[in-house]
Amino acid sequence: MRFHDPDGAEYGIPTYPRRLAPDGLATRRQLRARGLRPGGQDVAAQVLWFGRRPPQGGPRPVRVAYLYRIDLAAAVRPMTPGRWRAVHAMMRARRTCLACQITHSYVIPTSLGCCPGCADPVALAA
Repeated sequence: MRFHDPDGAEYGIPTYPRRLAPDGLATRRQLRARGLRPGGQDVAAQVLWFGRRPPQGGPRPVRVAYLYRIDLAAAVRPMTPGRWRAVHAMMRARRTCLACQITHSYVIPTSLGCCPGCADPVALAA
């Protein structure tokens, strides 16, 4: 069976194919769904599988998901008022245009570096 290495002899850590990981292990997303986080523990195992073939053709990429022990996971830290203020300040900075200094209701695209109105030279000339 491809990617089945429970002893870690071939890949360095225990490796399982998709959907065949043993009980007691979970990915970060699965931990988060349970209200847990890895809590500083090392990766216990990994799941490997083939991804979709790229549009240009070529070999299928190998995807990886790291697994952590559920019994060693810690509870997610609660959001405090200070952390909420920090998140709001960060999002306000992402919504403020550097060119016109207007705070918009949407996040400024990083590809433009400023709001679409400032990035469009035709709109500026009108």
